[in-house]
Amino acid sequence: HPCGARPGCTQRHLCISAVLLLVLAAALALGVALALLPRAPGCIPRTGFLCDDRVTCVPASWVCDRVSNCRNGEDEQEQLCGDLPHSLPGYLVFYCSNPRSWVYADQRCNGMNDCGDCSDETWSCKSVCCPVHYEFCSCIPRRLCRDGIQHCLGWSDEFVCTA
Repeated sequence: HPCGARPGCTQRHLCISAVLLLVLAAALALGVALALLPRAPGCIPRTGFLCDDRVTCVPASWVCDRVSNCRNGEDEQEQLCGDLPHSLPGYLVFYCSNPRSWVYADQRCNGMNDCGDCSDETWSCKSVCCPVHYEFCSCIPRRLCRDGIQHCLGWSDEFVCTA
């Protein structure tokens, strides 16, 4: 007898237990399989490029970088990349203070002076960047303001910068 000498154990109880165990194992296997699937890079609203499959979204700076990130390569097509930045959708581009300079929209407010004049890190980026900029000081992340280390010529990041 499969239940041995246990009182109240029946063939039916054993069958239900086996089915529940199988369902639990299948759910666990599905969870593991889904966790192992490759994920598309997260799309930040209005700075990501949605591929033709309507699922894959790549960061703006991955568009026209000579590496195909979309399944059909639409992020590298000539009509999109032929006349940068003018051929890109406007939401993928940020124009620097210097009208001839631009960066991808996802490079704005990232704590790096991508424009060369800090215009990509000022105004609405106050939580990221030190709001004081001097002629000889590049834009620095707020966390470097008043940290006891000279990052700007003349120590302006230590004496004038507001942390």
